[in-house]
Amino acid sequence: MRFKLFVSLLALALTASASIVARAQDEDEAVRGSFITSRPKSSTSSVNSTSATVTAGANQVTGGAGSTGRTGSAARTNRPRNSTGRASGNARVSVNASSGNASGSIKGNASVNTNPAGNSYVPNAIGLGYTLYMRDSSGNAVRVDPSQEFHAGDRIRLSLETNTDGYLYIFHTENDGTPEMLYPDVRLEKGSNRVQAHVPYEIPWNEPGVENWFKFDANPATERLYIVLTRQPLPSIPTGQALVDYCNQKHCPWQASVESWPQLKMSGQAKVGVVKSTQYGQKQTSAEREATTRGLGLDQTAPEPSVIRMSATADAPILITTVDLIHK
Repeated sequence: MRFKLFVSLLALALTASASIVARAQDEDEAVRGSFITSRPKSSTSSVNSTSATVTAGANQVTGGAGSTGRTGSAARTNRPRNSTGRASGNARVSVNASSGNASGSIKGNASVNTNPAGNSYVPNAIGLGYTLYMRDSSGNAVRVDPSQEFHAGDRIRLSLETNTDGYLYIFHTENDGTPEMLYPDVRLEKGSNRVQAHVPYEIPWNEPGVENWFKFDANPATERLYIVLTRQPLPSIPTGQALVDYCNQKHCPWQASVESWPQLKMSGQAKVGVVKSTQYGQKQTSAEREATTRGLGLDQTAPEPSVIRMSATADAPILITTVDLIHK
């Protein structure tokens, strides 16, 4: 009798575990699919990738709060030709240019079933995907796990992709210190922080012939990036001409106040679905490089971001993502 009872309990536990795993997988597919489906099915530009990890098949989403990925010359027409990473004084992470004249330092396989029954992840919910690249010994940008440890001399950069048009803010803290704004930057698009759906953005910014990287120095620290994506501009943070005027009068970068920073962080506490890649080591494709430097939209054949985060609430106005870079 005891043996039969044990077997019954074991079977019940296994069934419950399988159900939990299935629900988690369904949620992963909902998050991934809802993010990718607003990419166009294919691109008429040269952004197609031969190493696709996303299966096309979703209908393109238009209208509403979501926005379609754009191709062509719609983005970044006023990027400076020799832009550099933001300069700051006491940096842990520095910007290194392997070519060109940039310099300075900085603090610093998807199914597209987009809305399973009972799931709130929908294509017009606000979402962000990101991929961390590290420079290998041959100078290639290689995908790496953001949670790994980094050491002095390592060079990295972060690629960001949104699923909706909106406004992007990036802040950096070191060992939970004062947050400093890395983006928007007055040297990039005159301080504008308007971003377009599925057009990849990188920090530090790169252009053809100029390769910028964050370079870790010899001082161990925990570097934390706060990536803030909003549907509407945040009125308390200067952008555009207001940021230009601020930087002309004071020493940039702009720093968040002690009073406003906790409020900003609290505004992004809503439930978020997260999907993380389990495979790393792939080189950045030429199509991804071209899309980033030319401001082109990625289509559904392009590799998906290493991490995708999506709000569980369709009409959430803000999404805050933190990326911790452990520097040993």
